[in-house]
Amino acid sequence: MTETLRALLKNAVEKNKVPGILFSGGLDTSILAGILCSLSEPSRVHAVSVSFLSDGEDQHYAKELAEILRLHHVHISVGVNEAIGAIPKVIKTLESFDPGIPNDLAAYFGLKTLSDMNVTSVMTGDGSDEIFGGYDYMRDIDNLSAYIQNMTHHMSFSSNALANDLGMDIRQPFLDEDLLPFALDIPDSLRIKEENGKVYGKWILRKAFEGLIPNKFIWQDKRPLEVGSGMSSLRDIITSMISDKEFSEKSREYTVKFRNKEHLYYYETFRKEIGEIPLPRKGEKTCRGCGAGMEYKKGHCKVCGWMENEL
Repeated sequence: MTETLRALLKNAVEKNKVPGILFSGGLDTSILAGILCSLSEPSRVHAVSVSFLSDGEDQHYAKELAEILRLHHVHISVGVNEAIGAIPKVIKTLESFDPGIPNDLAAYFGLKTLSDMNVTSVMTGDGSDEIFGGYDYMRDIDNLSAYIQNMTHHMSFSSNALANDLGMDIRQPFLDEDLLPFALDIPDSLRIKEENGKVYGKWILRKAFEGLIPNKFIWQDKRPLEVGSGMSSLRDIITSMISDKEFSEKSREYTVKFRNKEHLYYYETFRKEIGEIPLPRKGEKTCRGCGAGMEYKKGHCKVCGWMENEL
């Protein structure tokens, strides 16, 4: 199966070969960059990585691999004011105050940097964690294949909306029409598996591309984009901007169920940029977290970010 996976992903990258890549230095984009460099002159591959206050672990992996592959690598460090200043733009584009905003900010700054470089077609690693079992919580799911099969009908990625707003074209090789059916048939025992005494998600993906890039990058730990970029540090900064008294008062004033002060901050930005939360339309159920409409088959509210099992 590893040989087939290797061939399918290489073909997917070739079909979607573009000059730009959001390059975190994590497993997925490292593999994509390695394949891109085997298909193109490496110096023509424009790879952008993002860190918040030069604080992220991703930049070290990205810088080292870019030197090995000889990519045209651009690393940008985002400051506090710059990050906070971009929150209204991101919330308006996504029409959401989901607490995952720090993750979206990292993607936004990477895409905007490429756009400013006149690179308008960009590759991302979207979908890999979903189809190969990359999230830690997936290790506790009994029938992971069925869960992933269902998930593929509801997947959405903020990079699509952010790129569209910037006039950019997004390519997502892991969601390729030939690769996806194969990925859905992978046994769970090959998605999450022990290697050298440690359990890894996306085991089959790692195994398939050993030798393409150094093992240091193949067998690195999973880092969510907001953590690897350091953008998660923004959470504490935003939290410090709201007093306990203000949070208590506004939690009673608004009908939204807030997870924390940060969630309140995003909601108030949403109100300024968009207005009221959209009411359910015909055929939708009501989110118990914010009152927005949700598709009946979905358990995640795209407006406020609440999961049904959290309420």
